[in-house]
Amino acid sequence: MKNIPVLFENDFCLVINKPSGLPVQGGEGVKNSLDSILSETFSPRPLLVHRLDRDTSGILLVAKNKEAAREFSALFAGSRPVVKQYLGLCSGKPEPPKGVINVDMDVRGKEKKSETFYTTCSTTTEAELFCSLLELELGTGRMHQIRRHLAHIGHPLLGDDKYGDFSLNKKYKKLFGLKTLLLHASRLVIPRQSGFLPEGLDISAPLPDYFSRFIGG
Repeated sequence: MKNIPVLFENDFCLVINKPSGLPVQGGEGVKNSLDSILSETFSPRPLLVHRLDRDTSGILLVAKNKEAAREFSALFAGSRPVVKQYLGLCSGKPEPPKGVINVDMDVRGKEKKSETFYTTCSTTTEAELFCSLLELELGTGRMHQIRRHLAHIGHPLLGDDKYGDFSLNKKYKKLFGLKTLLLHASRLVIPRQSGFLPEGLDISAPLPDYFSRFIGG
């Protein structure tokens, strides 16, 4: 697929490195989506089993048939240890540098338990830039969970146009060329299972180049 790297493929699934700005599914006002690209590239069309926000880059797995889609969907939704790790750049420096954010989130009018683990990898305090690179792992999978949790503790992701610091984003756009949400699905670990992934899967995707201007040496 043009401009969409394939990280892994077998007879049952395809793992890609989705670019920022590409919606996973079509909808009103969406001219191009990952789903439509898959439909044009493969026959039959691979099936989505989980999602990433439009502006989140990184690892996404799709299934090649209905049976595999059911199995993978159950894995992502169930209690078996599927690990989804992210890297994100947030404003400031969270304290403590490692912890868990347990803040219930409204999901369709109901408060749902939500859990995000974070570890500070590095902090940049050069010139007018003050931000931290975080490794993040989902304990639950609510919509926009990482973005909402980091905004809640006062350290929103850079480039977040929904929950973030709008004046800071505008400043960083002018000074450092900030153009998109700095959140990347960096690693996916799926345990061994019979049939579709007999050896399991542990795969990583490198950070996009545009992260580098915000990460100090």
